[in-house]
Amino acid sequence: MPENKIIIYQILTRLFGNNNSHCVPNGNIDENGCGKLSDFTIKALNEIKKLGVTHVWYTGIIEHATQTDYRRYNIQPDHPAIVKGKAGSPYAIKDYYDVDPDLANDVQGRMKEFENLIKRTHHAGLKAIIDFVPNHVSRQYKSDAKPEGVIDLGENDDTSQAFSPHNNFYYMPSVPLKGQFDMKAGADEAYAEMPAKATGNDRFDAHPTINDWYETIKLNYGIDYANGHACHFHPIPDTWIKMKNILLFWAGKQIDGFRCDMAEMVPVEFWGWVIPQIKAYYPGILFIAEVYNPNLYRDYLHRGHFDYLYDKVGLYDTLRNITCGTGSATMLTQCWQSLGDIAPRMLNFMENHDEQRIASDFFAGNGHRGIPAMIVSACMNTNPIMIYFGQELGERGMDNEGFSGRDGRTSIFDYWSISTVRQWRNGGKFDGKLLPEETRRLQQFYACLLHLCREEKAVSEGKFFDLTYANCNGWRFNEHRQFAFIRQHGAEMLFIVVNFDRNPVHVAVNIPPHAFEYLGMPQKEACRATDLLTGKEENISLLPYKATEVSVEATSGKILKVTFETYPDRRN
Repeated sequence: MPENKIIIYQILTRLFGNNNSHCVPNGNIDENGCGKLSDFTIKALNEIKKLGVTHVWYTGIIEHATQTDYRRYNIQPDHPAIVKGKAGSPYAIKDYYDVDPDLANDVQGRMKEFENLIKRTHHAGLKAIIDFVPNHVSRQYKSDAKPEGVIDLGENDDTSQAFSPHNNFYYMPSVPLKGQFDMKAGADEAYAEMPAKATGNDRFDAHPTINDWYETIKLNYGIDYANGHACHFHPIPDTWIKMKNILLFWAGKQIDGFRCDMAEMVPVEFWGWVIPQIKAYYPGILFIAEVYNPNLYRDYLHRGHFDYLYDKVGLYDTLRNITCGTGSATMLTQCWQSLGDIAPRMLNFMENHDEQRIASDFFAGNGHRGIPAMIVSACMNTNPIMIYFGQELGERGMDNEGFSGRDGRTSIFDYWSISTVRQWRNGGKFDGKLLPEETRRLQQFYACLLHLCREEKAVSEGKFFDLTYANCNGWRFNEHRQFAFIRQHGAEMLFIVVNFDRNPVHVAVNIPPHAFEYLGMPQKEACRATDLLTGKEENISLLPYKATEVSVEATSGKILKVTFETYPDRRN
């Protein structure tokens, strides 16, 4: 099947296979356990693929700071004061050239285990994405696994200069780090850093707080932030060259893409320089950017050469507000209109490791209430869609894991196990026997939706027509709680209606004459339509002078497919 629409399944790798049902808050790896790369068996990967997935994003592959002691494997330990949680953040990279030892059964053979994971992923017909974290590293960064001849980050820095284009880090010369957090964290000696380095979230002083990314240090790409953001890109800064080599190293492991963390905090000039060079060696490799500033979207796509960008502050935030009852569905029109020609290059999602779970008390309180938003997110355009492991199971993220706290998110800092994922896995059998009926129904919805996103050309390739403007103050249609649109390809049309309200509705949707003209769609008094989410058939009318009536359950939606025997315009 051609992969016209990319479906990404993000997994926090260390949590997927952990079977411990008795984890304790702030537990160490011996107490709480840790999932391994080997947990992604062919059976597991096939079950992931059954959801309709095309790409797996393995989060937390590269070695990061941790409170687990691996000195016996010649891995430098990290001071606990600058590690968030017992497991540590996968975004505080400690060695760009190594696999995180937590993930390996044989720590000495961890890179081989990763290479075997990539082979299994490809064998299952899936593609593999990993994180690239370019903006910052852990405060005690030191590569123990770098290839021969590679000079480590900071190894040749002149620490007497606050800024130099030849340095990899920024410094506060002659000033020690005096963090406004516990600098001992139970250790015998306080953490010491002299001179202090700039903190990862662009804090250029020696006093990061508990609310800063205090466990990380900022990488220097040639911008002198203290002097008007002056750019020193010629000659090419040393950090650029080092990061290019790191990207080539991982691309050489046969991965299929990079999700680039906080890409907008790294100058677009670097991306414009490095991505074409990586693609010259690996033409099919994807680059996905975490960019939150809409004013930078086109810059990072066109000058930076990214394939896709996060659509967080637009579509995600809007759908979340509508789901929670604090926003109007009419705002969805503004979302796609603001993107214009770049809409196909935005990555849509309703969950990821940074966001609260849909089913959490902080969001919708129930995974089924996210169904309307998920239908819109998945079906509105041809662009990629991503789900976060456990989302399809209604995972609530309401555990008190430790450092992360009870915040509606699945912790990226703690050793933990996720009950819904354990039930789904059932010791690697994936037989569904431990899943409650409600959870199975939600999982079936996600599998159905994701498969149709790939199989229906109206979604993966077709035209889009928003029906909002013809239904404001409409008869039996609440434009604030319902949303309707059409996707069309060739002789096939999908009439999609979602209901964000917690009560069932019988709506009457106006289809304006312009929709028939734009889509080249025939007018029909009675059409046989199939709801692709349920397989049920019903009769609907498709006329410019008569509203199309449809019943929709509470917090649900319909994707009604009509295939015309003859179609006035088959050119598209």
